[in-house]
Amino acid sequence: MEGRVLSIQSHVAFGYVGGKAAAFPLQCLGYDVDLVNTVNFSNHSGYGRSGGSKTSAAELESIFEAMEFNELLCPTRVLTGYIPNAEALTAVASLVEKLRKQNPDLIYLLDPVMGDAGRLYVSADVVPVYRSLLPLSTIITPNWFEVETLTGISLTDLHSLRLALTKLHKDFGVPNVAISSIPLTQWLSETLPNAIRPPAVSESEHLLCITSSVSNENSPSDVHAQCVPLLPGYFSGVGDLFSSLVLAHYNSSLESSLPDVEVPPFRTSLSEAVSQALTKTHAVLCKTFEYSERLPEEERLVTDDEKDAVEPIRKVRRMRGRELRLVQSIDIIRSDFGDATRRLERWPGFWENL
Repeated sequence: MEGRVLSIQSHVAFGYVGGKAAAFPLQCLGYDVDLVNTVNFSNHSGYGRSGGSKTSAAELESIFEAMEFNELLCPTRVLTGYIPNAEALTAVASLVEKLRKQNPDLIYLLDPVMGDAGRLYVSADVVPVYRSLLPLSTIITPNWFEVETLTGISLTDLHSLRLALTKLHKDFGVPNVAISSIPLTQWLSETLPNAIRPPAVSESEHLLCITSSVSNENSPSDVHAQCVPLLPGYFSGVGDLFSSLVLAHYNSSLESSLPDVEVPPFRTSLSEAVSQALTKTHAVLCKTFEYSERLPEEERLVTDDEKDAVEPIRKVRRMRGRELRLVQSIDIIRSDFGDATRRLERWPGFWENL
């Protein structure tokens, strides 16, 4: 693929989260990437201690204005990730709105990075700003908690999942939703088609990835899903890597009416892109996990909050050993996995019995 991506998200000097996790895969897949940093930190917050600063709204606006004056704002795709507060997010929203007006065909992937596991790690005032951004997006890639936060709907059963997707599509006007990860709880496992459900002996060790795409506003969305094994331990930057790969592989021509474009049966542009992203992200994680398991014992000590508090370097060493092995995964990023792709499967009957 060719194109230019404007990436607006966090930056760390050491490790791979935010823009550091996104730019390299995009460049490996043929994109020029313009990076705007919303924070400049030494490392990600999982280390327990970091240095650096957040980029103010005024600084972001200054960067955008200078790029526009110099005729450097010419992206074909935009990717936004971690933006720490409402003022900065509002500045980004204004830019995206301007770019969308200038280029209606702009592909905008909005990763609403707000929190995980039931906890916000941004200011609560970003939530309404994110909701105002949703209609401008081509694709959004929230995790399950971010879906709940955006929609105000707790995902507790199939009915609530349907309600959340309907709200995102119809009320917020999002054409493509990719829920990057949702725990495979009992209610969710029981509703999955056999082609998607993992073996019963390992259901508690899987996450589910779901896509939902609207091609006709008068018809239900096309829903696809796939499970992925959950690796033990804590990794950072996974969502940032996943979103960049979704954007890189997204090809809207699959839904075009061009005679030379072959549309695979029961697939969508989003399900195809997410299949590639899920496959490659999991392969990078496996490589990272295998590397971390080979480290000296003092660098892979298990999490213990009391011991970590007394000896903070324990946590530092553990986090350092679990940084994504991104550069070492260049072959994975560029690979065509073919039949080994973790392809998302169509979820027949998802909208039945409404």
